Parts: sequence; C-alpha cells; structure tokens
Amino acid sequence: MMLDLVPISKTGYNKLKEELDRLEKVELPDVQKAVAEARELGDLKENGAYIYGRERQGFIVGRIGELKGMMNRSDIIDCTQVPSDQAEFGTVVTLLDLDTQEKVTYQLLGPHDADIDTGSISIHSPVGRAILGHSVGDKLSVTIPRGDRHFEVIAIARSEIK
Repeated sequence: MMLDLVPISKTGYNKLKEELDRLEKVELPDVQKAVAEARELGDLKENGAYIYGRERQGFIVGRIGELKGMMNRSDIIDCTQVPSDQAEFGTVVTLLDLDTQEKVTYQLLGPHDADIDTGSISIHSPVGRAILGHSVGDKLSVTIPRGDRHFEVIAIARSEIK
C-alpha cells in the first residue's frame, strides 16, 4: 500500500523536526528519569508523581510516533520556488471579498503547517480548496459555516519563506 504524501513547507517540516528532536532528546529522557525516581519511592498506586510521569511519558511517546508518521508522509516543498501564475501550494494569494470589499491575504499550506494566526490556511480547508487553481481576476465562491462567501483573486505571489 502506498502512502499519500502530504505537502509541507520546508519551514513547517523543520518545525516538526525541531519538536521531534526536543521530545526525543530532552523531554522523554527527563520524564523517564522522573518516573524512575518516583518508582523508588514505593507504593505505585498512591504515588501521584509516578502516575503523572507515566501518563506524560505515554503522551510524549505517542506524539513522537505521530510526528514521525507526519514526517514520513511529507512532500517537502520550497515555497520560494513555486510558480505564481495560479494559486497552488505555497503561493500567497490576495482576495477581495466581493460582499464586504475587504482584502484578505493567505498563504496556501498543508494541514501540518497552516496557521490562521500567521495568515496561512490549509489547502484542505474549504477556502483553501476553493482558491486552488485560480488565477488573478478569477471569481470564486465558497461555503463556510457562516454561509456563502464570494471572492475575486487580485494577486498571487511566491512566498519569501521556504
């Protein structure tokens, strides 16, 4: 069975790698040490430090597995090198909301590195899917929980961030 690759920016991939390294090299050894010390205190059923440590260890081990899985399925893309003639992964797209006349700008990224607080959205989100493949001047509609929204693509650019 072949795995479906998930696009991710170089920056997003590096963030995943940094988190994995921190968990494997710092947090997991620290919690393992704390669990061993708590085990030496005796009765494990009443030992809050031991119980908490084991739960934390399980969370960290689970997150390490999750990160490794995400990284193994990653298709790393340098967003500074994508073409900007149409909206695609990595491009920065400026839209005009045809209902409010407000401009909004999004970078189209994958689900593992999209962050609305930094102006990036997932290509798998309703708005991201609606934008993909469009060029400057194209009009598009998208249904979101607040209702139908209507946009015009007014600019597409390459990202300055990998």
